[in-house]
Amino acid sequence: MVTLKSPREIDTMARAGRINHATLERCREMVKPGITTEDLDREAEKFIRSHKGAKPSFKGLYGFPKSLCISVNEEVVHGIPSPKRVLREGSIVSLDCGVCIDGFHADSAITVAVGKIAPETQHFLDTTERALAAGIEQARLGNHVGDIGHAVQAVAEAEGYGVIRELVGHGVGTKMHEDPQVPNHGKPKRGERLLEGMTIAIEPMITIGDYKTKMLADKWTVVTADGSLAAHFEHTVAVTRDGPRILTDGR
Repeated sequence: MVTLKSPREIDTMARAGRINHATLERCREMVKPGITTEDLDREAEKFIRSHKGAKPSFKGLYGFPKSLCISVNEEVVHGIPSPKRVLREGSIVSLDCGVCIDGFHADSAITVAVGKIAPETQHFLDTTERALAAGIEQARLGNHVGDIGHAVQAVAEAEGYGVIRELVGHGVGTKMHEDPQVPNHGKPKRGERLLEGMTIAIEPMITIGDYKTKMLADKWTVVTADGSLAAHFEHTVAVTRDGPRILTDGR
């Protein structure tokens, strides 16, 4: 069931979103060759909890043991931070963060370069971020979930990239995962109709190669089946009468 949020509730989610954004920017600055994913997770949790009433949404969610999901190279999502996972020059790393404050969640992700990366890899990241922007643009009253997915898919596939099917965006609010599901592919005017007060996480998960995925033995980390690079960008967005309102861009 889709839960519509009041303007006051959306403002609370925006408070969580500002902390979320600041956390990811703090971690972005820390990303460099030689740092471990555990270092990033530890700093993220410390920073989130430094804000009165805020806590990491992911820690303990469905049994997840950390505050960030950190996924490297062919890892798509849900990578578990570890002191043994050292970031290497030329890699890419996805940082996925959730913050809860006053009972409401915000969810966001970025993918960043570790040191210097190949120009084609940077183009891949830029394209995935453009796909997110295209999806957000369609989060308007009267549109449908399919309009969002179609916009994301069009940007990614125009560059020859794969759009992951098995994982989707989602509603977000008092729970981290709510209805509706928000796929990154689809047809215009199909799926759930967008209503004022809906709050959704739009999150393109794109691959340089094939879109098929598999789960690692840890039962958390999802990787590309062909070992190709994956990128993940995400914002929590409110559907308002004035258009899409991004709640996790730091504003």
